Amino acid sequence: MKVLQIIDSLDAGGAERMSVNIANELQAAGHESHLCVTRKEGLLKTAIDKEVGYIYIEKKGKLWWVALNKLKDYIKKHQIEVVHAHSTSAFTAVIVLFLLKSKPKLIWHDHYGKANQLDARPVKVLRFLSGYFNQVISVNQLLKKWALKELKCASVTYLENFATATFNQELQSPLAGKENKRIVCLANLREQKDHLNLLKAFDIVHKQFPEWSLHLCGKDFNDSYSSLISKEINDRNLDKNVFLLGSRTDTGAILNTCDIAVLSSRSEGLPVALLEYGLHHLPVVVTDVGASKEVVSNYGIVVESENAQSLSAALIKLIDNKIQREEYATKFHNHVIDNYGSKRYINKLVSIYHSA
Repeated sequence: MKVLQIIDSLDAGGAERMSVNIANELQAAGHESHLCVTRKEGLLKTAIDKEVGYIYIEKKGKLWWVALNKLKDYIKKHQIEVVHAHSTSAFTAVIVLFLLKSKPKLIWHDHYGKANQLDARPVKVLRFLSGYFNQVISVNQLLKKWALKELKCASVTYLENFATATFNQELQSPLAGKENKRIVCLANLREQKDHLNLLKAFDIVHKQFPEWSLHLCGKDFNDSYSSLISKEINDRNLDKNVFLLGSRTDTGAILNTCDIAVLSSRSEGLPVALLEYGLHHLPVVVTDVGASKEVVSNYGIVVESENAQSLSAALIKLIDNKIQREEYATKFHNHVIDNYGSKRYINKLVSIYHSA
C-alpha cells in the first residue's frame, strides 16, 4: 500500500512524533511509505527512516499555492493510495484533493491535546472539512465521542497511540543533578502541560528531598508562559535543582538517565511521552486527563490535575520507596509493550486504511 503522512511541522510534539513513527513503521512492515511536512521542518527530521519518501512543501505566505501544487504532483507521481493527515494538516489535504482527478482515500487523525476543553474547540471549519474524510482516527474516547457528534464523517475509530524506544542513544551532554535521583517531564512548554503546578509540587518535594532534581525536556517557545516558568523556578529558589533542557534529539538517552517520570497536564489527548516512559522502564506519576489514566491503569500513580499537594505526595511516595518504583516500572513497561506496541498498531491501522 502507498501511504502519505501529512504533518504541519517536525517540532518534537506528540502528533509530530506519531506521524514520523507511523511513516517509519509502515515502511518497516513492507508498505511504500511517504511523509509530507507542510510548514516547518524541525528536530524530528533526523528520526525519519532513510527509506521513507519525504517532501517539504514550505506552505507559507504568498507561495502557498505553489506548495499545494508541489504536493499534488508528488501524490500523482507516487500514485499515493491513502493520505493520512494529522491534526491541522487536514486543511492542506482537503484542498489538494480538490486538485486531483484520481483521489486517494483521506484519513484524518485527531490528536487534539485539549480533550477536556472540547466546548471551546472551533467546530464549523472542521465540520465542513470532515465531509471529505473517509475515516477519522481519534486518540482517545472523548475525541471519538466528539467526532461522532460534531463531524459529518460517520466512520470514526479510536486507535491508541504507540511509541518506539531508543535505548542506544548517547546523551548530547551530561545531565545535571545526582545520579539515581532525577525526575523527568517530557513535554513542550505549553500551558496545557501545566509545568507551573509541577514546580509547586516539586518545591514541596525539594523541602523533604533536596538532593533530587527535576528535568523539563521540551520545546521552549520563549513566550509569556516560558517566562512564568523561569520566574517560578527563581522565585522558589529551585534554580540549582530544576533544569530546562529545551527540545532535544536524545530524549531516549535522557529517559534512560532518569529515575521517575511525570506528566502534570491539565489537558491531554493520549500522550506519546507517557508511552515512552513505559518503554524506558520508568515509574510514572500522571494527572487524570485525556487517556492518561486508561494508559497507566494500575501500573503507576494517577492524581487529580491542578493539585500540587496530590502530585507532590505521589512523587514523594515513589522517592521514598525504591522497591515500589522498580515494581511499577517493570509492570508498566510490560503493559506498554503488550498493549501499545508498534506491530499491533500498524496491523490495526492498515486494516483501517483498507476498510475506509
